[in-house]
Amino acid sequence: MDFTYGTEGPDNTLLDLIEASLDDDKAEQIVRIDLKGKTEIADYMLVASGRSSRHVAAIAEHIVEKLKASGHGRPKIEGLQTCDWVLVDAGDIIVHVFRPEVRDFYNLEKMWSVDLGANGEQAAT
Repeated sequence: MDFTYGTEGPDNTLLDLIEASLDDDKAEQIVRIDLKGKTEIADYMLVASGRSSRHVAAIAEHIVEKLKASGHGRPKIEGLQTCDWVLVDAGDIIVHVFRPEVRDFYNLEKMWSVDLGANGEQAAT
């Protein structure tokens, strides 16, 4: 199944659905990375932190549940065994949910050249 976000309006897009789920579950330091023109793997990458392995698992599982309930099918998910880092592949959007120390180690934002401010939030470009 193809996971697309589209033209239904800003409240019905896949990106908005996933960001709302992250927000509802109190994910921390949510960063949206626009991948258009950088890679063909996805249009967006969302990176967020959970406070513990249990929190990381809950955040990822809720994203999967909400995608399925909204008719977007069941995305691929990796990392639920340990929950240090869980990846949710929703096609055009890839979501990484980390425990904070694991996120610091991998530093995906730097890898994808996202300009972050001193407080860890994405700086305006």
